Amino acid sequence: MLKHAVLPPSLLFFPRHPSLPGAGASSVVAFSQQRQWRRQRRQNNRDNNNKVRRAVSSLLEQLTFLNESRRQVTGLLTVGGVFEPMENTRSGESIRLPSLQLMLLSDDLDHQTGWEAALCRYEPKKRIGGNTYEARFIVPPNFGQIGAVVVRNEIDIDLFLNDIVLTIDGDNSAPLLFDCKSWLHSTFVRVFFSSNKSYLPSKTPAGLVGMRQHELHILRGSGTGERKKFERIYDYDVYNDLGNPDSDPGLARPVLEDLVVVSDRISEQRSATVYVPRDEGFSKVKQETLGSVIHNLLPSVETALVDSQMGFPSFTAIDELFNQGLPLPLQDTTHTFRTIVPRLVKATTAGAQNVLRFEQPEMIDRDKFSWLKDEEFSRQTLAGFNPLSIQLVAEFPLVSKLDPSIYGSPESLITAELIEREIKGVMTVDEALEQKKLFILDYHDLLLPFVHKVRELEDSTLYASRTLFFLSPESTLLPIAIELTRPASPKQPQWRQVFTPCWDATGAWLWRLAKAHVAVHDSGYHQLVSHWLRTHCCVEPYVIATNRQLSQMHPIYRLMHPYFRYTMEINAFARATLINANGIIEQTFSLGKYSMELSSAAYDKLWRFDMEALPADLIRRGMAVEDPEAEHGLRLTIDDYPYAQDGLLIWSAIEQWVADYVGHYYPSPADVAADSELQSWWTEVRTKGHADKQHEPWWPSLNTQADLVRILTTIIWVASGHHAAVNFGQYPFAGYFPNRPSIARAKMPVEDAKEDDLAAFQKKPEAALLRCFPSVIQATKVMATLDVLSDHSPDEEYLGKDAEAAWRKNPVVYAAFERFNCRLREIEAIIEGRNADPTLKNRCGAGIVPYQLLRPFSEPGVTGMGVPNSISI
Repeated sequence: MLKHAVLPPSLLFFPRHPSLPGAGASSVVAFSQQRQWRRQRRQNNRDNNNKVRRAVSSLLEQLTFLNESRRQVTGLLTVGGVFEPMENTRSGESIRLPSLQLMLLSDDLDHQTGWEAALCRYEPKKRIGGNTYEARFIVPPNFGQIGAVVVRNEIDIDLFLNDIVLTIDGDNSAPLLFDCKSWLHSTFVRVFFSSNKSYLPSKTPAGLVGMRQHELHILRGSGTGERKKFERIYDYDVYNDLGNPDSDPGLARPVLEDLVVVSDRISEQRSATVYVPRDEGFSKVKQETLGSVIHNLLPSVETALVDSQMGFPSFTAIDELFNQGLPLPLQDTTHTFRTIVPRLVKATTAGAQNVLRFEQPEMIDRDKFSWLKDEEFSRQTLAGFNPLSIQLVAEFPLVSKLDPSIYGSPESLITAELIEREIKGVMTVDEALEQKKLFILDYHDLLLPFVHKVRELEDSTLYASRTLFFLSPESTLLPIAIELTRPASPKQPQWRQVFTPCWDATGAWLWRLAKAHVAVHDSGYHQLVSHWLRTHCCVEPYVIATNRQLSQMHPIYRLMHPYFRYTMEINAFARATLINANGIIEQTFSLGKYSMELSSAAYDKLWRFDMEALPADLIRRGMAVEDPEAEHGLRLTIDDYPYAQDGLLIWSAIEQWVADYVGHYYPSPADVAADSELQSWWTEVRTKGHADKQHEPWWPSLNTQADLVRILTTIIWVASGHHAAVNFGQYPFAGYFPNRPSIARAKMPVEDAKEDDLAAFQKKPEAALLRCFPSVIQATKVMATLDVLSDHSPDEEYLGKDAEAAWRKNPVVYAAFERFNCRLREIEAIIEGRNADPTLKNRCGAGIVPYQLLRPFSEPGVTGMGVPNSISI
């Protein structure tokens, strides 16, 4: 049955995801009404589909009288996927051949019928080679240009159609390409437009106008009904399926949506699957790898480790995860783990049992104790897996913006005297501010409201934190103070303390423990905000709006399509297994059941589309200032900031590629303003995809080519460069979990300290650090998950590496893409040179892992480099 969930104000802010099975996009109805509601909507959908079938069937019937003497068109169809074409056999065995009904559409308009079309004479037994088959069409000489192909799958299984290539007898021009890459459901009618030419709405050939509009109508759906696996509908819905209160009342979770007037909503009954349009699905190799780890390997780990709270007794025990490995249950010996995820699962010497044995990350291989060092702790704020949090201290003293009557005194305990003492009096605080020498990781105001909630969870603790750094003349950061805070509560007063690097044993260990807590905060923020929220979550509305509002023959659709590959599918996978109630994130990260609430709060307080552009983000954090004389028009506050240095190279390359593309299709601002589909797309992104923020004044306007270039560059950057920077370093930096633990399980020994606790800490401080770390099962789950999420699949598509079919067909666009490709190869060489430069101490030095996360290309596997086109993992 449906459960009600109270919706705190902080959860009103969240971008929308696709419609889910059983969920209406526009309303949520009472459980008692759902059966009648769904029955009516299913009937409406059937009526709409029948109208389409009748229209096309009528066309097919009219076309049987074409004169046989007219021109012949030969088509080559390439199929694949689940469908395996087979030849005839002499033995008379049962065979399955492709059975398609095809029709050509002219771009000319027949004013009597409204269409100009030709029926295909398809010869299914004529196999050209591999999965390619031949079809023949007879068309009249005045048929006009072929603009589209209508296809109907006549067999009872889904068929993947890769492409159709048409050659016209007697025509020496280039063949017509229809780059389909789409699943054909049985008996459904599909239309594919030629990839040879893209059209703005106002320039659509008359014969294709109706079909262009009809296709968009199908993709939008009616906004009602229950989604089916085979459908192609793109629509929006709220995050109301993360909880599972039917299974356990403790798994109830608030609804995450964008309505600002609703305080109580109905949660959807959780389903085993999340609807994603079929063409957005994973390839077989990616599906097998992810599924094997999440659905098979992690349950095996749970079976092998009975005690969920068992910690590591020593650092030697942690090392054994990389040396001996964790034996998996004997019943899993025959599982195909070893072939699907050979990096993780290996056989024992005798080959009788599988063991989970991790590859040692390069940073530990280079320097086993790097994770303990202050210089590495600081360096990773600029060149680690979360280089998006460090910011300039622009005002002092540090003061919280939260209500002091609820959370306690807002003034920080990090004083000017303390700072000047830690920097050895080389300058005053005022001078440091003026010279831009002070930087901060500020997780204070975002985490403070969650501290007491998290502390009520089993085996978990949390602080709010501020970490202050001082910039050295070599552009390296020195950590000088960490402030940990527990807010006031009805039971306890506010507790807070500042920790600094010390030369005495007790102070040094307290400093290490404080750094561990900050590393936990950084890991949580990275996963829930820098990664999930700012890339996966906020890009999905762009994917949906693009498919709903831009025709597949629209040039901007064809530009953006590769940058959205697999995004909806990986997000559905996340909702099913990672961010759901009691999913991997809740089990292993510090915010626990409040993880998505933190993402929602960050979206409310921090997210702005205009600030997702890399230059704007750097300026907002004080990490750069505008400078027309500087490269990229920006001067970095820290010269040796690897993420910013390399990121700006990628950003500028994307911007130039987009500018060349946009300039070809939009010669003037009037063309941008007059593009009805483009304007509807941008309106929907704001008003439906990010509806709660639709009235914000910072949304860019869309009136000129420059406006469009900035908008598209921002989206492509977030999907490619930003995501690569925060995703593919996860295992390299957090695979050895003491470097970036995902959760803290023990508070600081000096918080409300009892004499016995202090005595135990002083006797064996290492034990206090080990108690703070994740449990064995938490650590192994996180490590296995981060390994598979950091992996490039063999079918990865990298930024600027391969041109789309439609780009190749346009000489101007293809020339622009070739320049883009060449620039990215130059960038790869530039990054390689920087990593070898000994003056750049944040990327080159003894035991330091070079910063390669924004190197454009990579081989398959966990490489710590490579920028895919899209958020595909």
